[in-house]
Amino acid sequence: MSRIKLNISGLSTGQTSGSYTLILSEDHGKRKLPIVIGSFEAQAIAIEIEKIVPFRPMTHDLFLNFCKAFDIHIHEVVIYNLHEGVFHAKMICEQNGEIREIDARTSDAIALAVRFKCPIYTYKEIMDTAGVVFNDDPESEFEEEIGSTPTPPKVDPNDVTRLTLDQLNKKLEDAIRVEDYVLAARFRDEINRREK
Repeated sequence: MSRIKLNISGLSTGQTSGSYTLILSEDHGKRKLPIVIGSFEAQAIAIEIEKIVPFRPMTHDLFLNFCKAFDIHIHEVVIYNLHEGVFHAKMICEQNGEIREIDARTSDAIALAVRFKCPIYTYKEIMDTAGVVFNDDPESEFEEEIGSTPTPPKVDPNDVTRLTLDQLNKKLEDAIRVEDYVLAARFRDEINRREK
């Protein structure tokens, strides 16, 4: 089967409460693969991409540290099946020269792929079935870039813009302390926007 390399191109809030849509783009093409994931996995992907350092290691960071301690490397993640609307993934791992395939939820596999800096692939048949081409409308719900981390609907962007820089820095510290990294990214993005 022909493989297609994928890149993470965006995260947006999903249509149901607590869900997000992860957008994977084919490396040489216009199609995108939208995958619905949970808020915890969206947060895990976003904080690694945006290089936010959590107060304590999150589950995926713990797994990374565990693998490093035992000299296990993840070489690639493959989304190998789509069954009844659910994507199935596997991680191709190596320890002491021995290659193994480990089944994983797609969201977890991708959260680990960004930590191991390994490529993500799918098969042409899956892309032909589930790949879509989004319009170029910047207001499209799926065109939110990674730089604007997914934000829970309860956070009003106007409230963030009304805060002073000192207030933003304090709220950023508070959000990191309680491990709300999605909200922390929102405060950090606003701080960065003002400091440009």
